[in-house]
Amino acid sequence: MKIVVGQGSCGIAAGANKVYTALENQLNGLGLNAELTLTGCIGTCYLEPIVDVIDDEGNKTTYVKVTSEMASQIVEKHIKDGQVITEYTIGDEDKSGLDSQKRMALRNCGIINPECIDEYIANGGYKGLERCLKELSPEKIIEEVKISGLRGRGGAGFPTWFKWNAALQSKDTPKYIVCNADEGDPGAFMDRSILEGDPHSLIEGMIIGGYAIGANEGVVYVRAEYPLAIIRLQEAIDEAEKRGYLGKNILGLDKFDFHLRIKAGAGAFVCGEETALIASLEGERGMPRLKPPFPAQKGYWDKPTNINNVETYANVPWILANGGEAFAVVGAEKSKGTKVFALTGKINKGGLVEVPMGTPIRDIIFGIGGGIRDGKQIKAVQMGGPSGGCIPEHLLDTPVDYDSINKTGAIMGSGGMVVMDETTCMVDMARFFLDFTRKESCGKCIHCRIGTKRMLEILTRICEGEGKDGDIELLEDLGKQIMAGSLCGLGQTAPNPVLSTIRYFREEYEKHIYDKKCPAKQCKNLISFSILEDKCIGCGLCKRNCPVGAIDGEVKKPHKINSEICIKCGKCKEVCRFGAVEIQ
Repeated sequence: MKIVVGQGSCGIAAGANKVYTALENQLNGLGLNAELTLTGCIGTCYLEPIVDVIDDEGNKTTYVKVTSEMASQIVEKHIKDGQVITEYTIGDEDKSGLDSQKRMALRNCGIINPECIDEYIANGGYKGLERCLKELSPEKIIEEVKISGLRGRGGAGFPTWFKWNAALQSKDTPKYIVCNADEGDPGAFMDRSILEGDPHSLIEGMIIGGYAIGANEGVVYVRAEYPLAIIRLQEAIDEAEKRGYLGKNILGLDKFDFHLRIKAGAGAFVCGEETALIASLEGERGMPRLKPPFPAQKGYWDKPTNINNVETYANVPWILANGGEAFAVVGAEKSKGTKVFALTGKINKGGLVEVPMGTPIRDIIFGIGGGIRDGKQIKAVQMGGPSGGCIPEHLLDTPVDYDSINKTGAIMGSGGMVVMDETTCMVDMARFFLDFTRKESCGKCIHCRIGTKRMLEILTRICEGEGKDGDIELLEDLGKQIMAGSLCGLGQTAPNPVLSTIRYFREEYEKHIYDKKCPAKQCKNLISFSILEDKCIGCGLCKRNCPVGAIDGEVKKPHKINSEICIKCGKCKEVCRFGAVEIQ
């Protein structure tokens, strides 16, 4: 009997460590000889903590939202007496959401123990590397990646083989291979999950990439805010060195040496851009530089360098073990393979999902994500991280491939997918994301540094009820100039949330500016609270909970709100049991 506890960051935050301890104590107390181990995040973060019980025949029972008390019962009834506690197990609908995915990058996450190299090897790990070193030349490896159609999963979707080949053709030495695991947006959650749940897939992918371009040193640039990811990755590097997969004479063959180290970054969003990342690696402030020369010619320490993100490298071992053609049959015509998305926002089932490229957005949100919370209507989905664009409901049948997403005004990015419902104010949402990119701007480009600040000022005025005629046109003009005049991807995409919401939700901007109303009833300066006399029974609950004493009225008689005192906190509406408080 084997008990597996999900211990990714999401599981730990939900209490998985306490569950693990409770299971351990109960097993010891009853003298039961069951193996207790851990795994990373399987993606169903909304069900954490998750515990899998696997019997001697390999049959698995999955328990979800497990507490310490439930853990003790699982040991007492299931492990000791063989009785499955069905009310604690995963539901058919949640199982269906997992079964409908195609897991390639996340193939081992939530399945193996990330701290045990033997489990990775047992699941086919390092087979791709073995094939490369024993059967393929660097040129043949790059050709295999080309056949696969793998494109960089970090944002731009640039063909992976092309970058590798450019680095291979560079004559200067030494060469370096770098992993960007510090992209600073929701997609980085996916990177972290691979580092925490399957670090060897990254290591193997980087070793293969190093051999293909002629690099003997690799660096993983990872967020310092991800301590668990760093710990497990370092443990995996140490284990790989002990087993001969890293270091000198890899696999005992006198043909290739490769060393890998971790660089903890400061979590700067701009370091998602490869030249800014290189500057940070060299000890400088993370700021982009002009290209060309590209990193493949002059990168880290002005030497040929290849940079990909975690998801890209994690796909490489699968491709080399199974063949490029096997990868290419999955996905869309020009976007092969799968894509991992961090599904969040007003969604019932948030977490990580991996689907074939070409899957309609609607299928992800309603099929895997379980639809919108509280029975509300979907309004839009924002894709591509903080600088991504918004896709309205009528375009949800758009397939998730690079070209189709770009046509909507959004971007694939590294995989963020933020779902918004009817209560979301699109103007305020655009303001929120622009505020983030403004703060993350390195300040090098005037267009980005000053332009985003001016756009944010205009959006703030609009949300505060001080918008004026011409603001929409000014936002559009500023956005286009920022995109054209910025050096890196941050500035070139920062206006996306604003431009896409103007494109699809222009009437909301007009309501804010001309009618001084927020249709979503979210902008405080553009709403007011009132009490409906025909529904108010005079219970006084709203009056007692008002923090500023803005509500008057006698017991059993309709109450009234003094709009001059009201701070629009919404507490009255929250506590009213009769639906008598209205927002206008």
